[in-house]
Amino acid sequence: MDLIDEILDNVKTIAVVGLSDNPARDSHGVSRYMQSQGYRIIPVNPALKGSTVLGEQSYDDLDAALAAAQAEGLSIDLVDVFRRSEFAGVVTDDAVSIGARYVWMQDGVVDQAAAERAREAGLGVIMDDCILRQHKRRRGG
Repeated sequence: MDLIDEILDNVKTIAVVGLSDNPARDSHGVSRYMQSQGYRIIPVNPALKGSTVLGEQSYDDLDAALAAAQAEGLSIDLVDVFRRSEFAGVVTDDAVSIGARYVWMQDGVVDQAAAERAREAGLGVIMDDCILRQHKRRRGG
Protein backbone atom coordinates (compact mmCIF):
# COMPACT_ATOMS: atom_id res chain seq x y z
CA MET A 1 0.00 0.00 0.00
CA ASP A 2 1.43 3.38 -0.89
CA LEU A 3 1.34 6.36 1.46
CA ILE A 4 -1.60 8.06 -0.27
CA ASP A 5 -3.74 4.94 0.04
CA GLU A 6 -2.64 4.52 3.66
CA ILE A 7 -3.73 8.08 4.43
CA LEU A 8 -7.06 7.80 2.64
CA ASP A 9 -7.80 4.47 4.35
CA ASN A 10 -6.71 5.35 7.90
CA VAL A 11 -7.41 9.03 8.42
CA LYS A 12 -10.66 10.06 10.09
CA THR A 13 -10.00 13.63 11.25
CA ILE A 14 -8.35 16.30 9.09
CA ALA A 15 -7.27 19.70 10.40
CA VAL A 16 -7.28 22.01 7.38
CA VAL A 17 -4.87 24.90 7.95
CA GLY A 18 -5.85 27.85 5.78
CA LEU A 19 -9.45 26.73 5.23
CA SER A 20 -11.40 29.62 3.75
CA ASP A 21 -15.08 30.35 4.30
CA ASN A 22 -15.25 31.47 0.64
CA PRO A 23 -16.86 28.65 -1.42
CA ALA A 24 -14.85 29.77 -4.49
CA ARG A 25 -11.52 28.97 -2.79
CA ASP A 26 -9.84 25.60 -3.36
CA SER A 27 -9.46 25.00 0.38
CA HIS A 28 -13.23 25.25 0.80
CA GLY A 29 -14.11 23.01 -2.14
CA VAL A 30 -11.56 20.35 -1.26
CA SER A 31 -12.63 20.34 2.39
CA ARG A 32 -16.32 20.19 1.47
CA TYR A 33 -15.61 17.20 -0.79
CA MET A 34 -13.57 15.36 1.86
CA GLN A 35 -16.29 16.05 4.41
CA SER A 36 -18.87 14.58 2.00
CA GLN A 37 -16.72 11.43 1.83
CA GLY A 38 -16.98 10.89 5.58
CA TYR A 39 -13.86 12.65 6.87
CA ARG A 40 -14.19 15.00 9.85
CA ILE A 41 -12.88 18.44 8.94
CA ILE A 42 -11.53 20.85 11.56
CA PRO A 43 -10.97 24.36 10.15
CA VAL A 44 -7.80 26.17 11.28
CA ASN A 45 -7.60 29.82 10.26
CA PRO A 46 -6.87 32.67 12.70
CA ALA A 47 -8.91 35.09 10.56
CA LEU A 48 -11.99 32.89 11.11
CA LYS A 49 -11.47 32.01 14.79
CA GLY A 50 -14.81 31.51 16.49
CA SER A 51 -16.80 31.31 13.26
CA THR A 52 -18.23 28.23 11.61
CA VAL A 53 -16.99 26.85 8.29
CA LEU A 54 -18.67 23.83 6.68
CA GLY A 55 -20.68 23.42 9.87
CA GLU A 56 -17.52 23.11 11.99
CA GLN A 57 -16.06 25.51 14.56
CA SER A 58 -12.90 27.21 13.29
CA TYR A 59 -9.78 27.52 15.43
CA ASP A 60 -6.85 29.92 15.33
CA ASP A 61 -4.11 27.27 15.56
CA LEU A 62 -3.49 23.54 15.67
CA ASP A 63 -3.12 23.49 19.46
CA ALA A 64 -6.65 24.87 19.89
CA ALA A 65 -7.97 22.49 17.22
CA LEU A 66 -6.37 19.53 18.98
CA ALA A 67 -7.81 20.55 22.36
CA ALA A 68 -11.29 20.74 20.82
CA ALA A 69 -10.85 17.40 19.07
CA GLN A 70 -9.63 15.74 22.25
CA ALA A 71 -12.65 17.10 24.12
CA GLU A 72 -14.73 15.01 21.69
CA GLY A 73 -12.48 11.96 22.10
CA LEU A 74 -10.80 12.52 18.72
CA SER A 75 -7.25 12.99 17.55
CA ILE A 76 -6.03 14.92 14.52
CA ASP A 77 -4.80 12.33 12.08
CA LEU A 78 -3.85 14.58 9.16
CA VAL A 79 -2.88 18.22 8.84
CA ASP A 80 -3.82 19.46 5.35
CA VAL A 81 -1.82 22.59 4.47
CA PHE A 82 -3.50 25.28 2.35
CA ARG A 83 -0.88 27.95 3.06
CA ARG A 84 1.87 29.36 0.88
CA SER A 85 5.13 27.41 0.90
CA GLU A 86 6.88 29.95 3.11
CA PHE A 87 4.41 29.12 5.91
CA ALA A 88 4.47 25.35 5.42
CA GLY A 89 7.44 24.84 7.74
CA VAL A 90 5.73 26.35 10.77
CA VAL A 91 2.52 24.44 10.07
CA THR A 92 4.45 21.20 9.61
CA ASP A 93 6.37 21.72 12.85
CA ASP A 94 3.05 22.36 14.62
CA ALA A 95 1.67 19.14 13.11
CA VAL A 96 4.60 17.26 14.61
CA SER A 97 4.09 18.91 18.00
CA ILE A 98 0.40 17.97 18.20
CA GLY A 99 1.10 14.34 17.33
CA ALA A 100 -0.54 14.24 13.88
CA ARG A 101 0.27 11.10 11.89
CA TYR A 102 0.43 12.78 8.47
CA VAL A 103 1.00 16.12 6.77
CA TRP A 104 -0.43 16.84 3.32
CA MET A 105 0.84 19.94 1.50
CA GLN A 106 -1.60 20.81 -1.27
CA ASP A 107 -0.75 21.65 -4.90
CA GLY A 108 2.02 24.23 -5.09
CA VAL A 109 2.99 23.93 -1.41
CA VAL A 110 6.60 22.76 -1.21
CA ASP A 111 9.03 22.83 1.71
CA GLN A 112 11.59 20.03 1.49
CA ALA A 113 13.23 20.87 4.83
CA ALA A 114 9.88 20.80 6.65
CA ALA A 115 8.95 17.53 4.95
CA GLU A 116 12.24 16.00 6.08
CA ARG A 117 11.72 17.19 9.67
CA ALA A 118 8.26 15.65 9.69
CA ARG A 119 9.52 12.35 8.25
CA GLU A 120 12.30 12.25 10.85
CA ALA A 121 9.60 12.68 13.52
CA GLY A 122 7.73 9.69 12.07
CA LEU A 123 5.00 11.44 10.08
CA GLY A 124 3.96 10.48 6.59
CA VAL A 125 4.28 13.43 4.21
CA ILE A 126 2.66 14.19 0.88
CA MET A 127 3.81 17.38 -0.82
CA ASP A 128 2.59 19.37 -3.84
CA ASP A 129 -0.47 17.17 -4.44
CA CYS A 130 -4.23 17.43 -4.06
CA ILE A 131 -6.06 15.13 -1.66
CA LEU A 132 -9.35 15.56 -3.54
CA ARG A 133 -7.75 14.58 -6.85
CA GLN A 134 -6.05 11.57 -5.24
CA HIS A 135 -9.29 10.50 -3.54
CA LYS A 136 -11.20 10.69 -6.83
CA ARG A 137 -8.39 8.87 -8.69
CA ARG A 138 -8.53 6.07 -6.20
CA ARG A 139 -12.28 5.76 -6.59
CA GLY A 140 -11.90 5.61 -10.35
CA GLY A 141 -13.43 9.05 -10.83
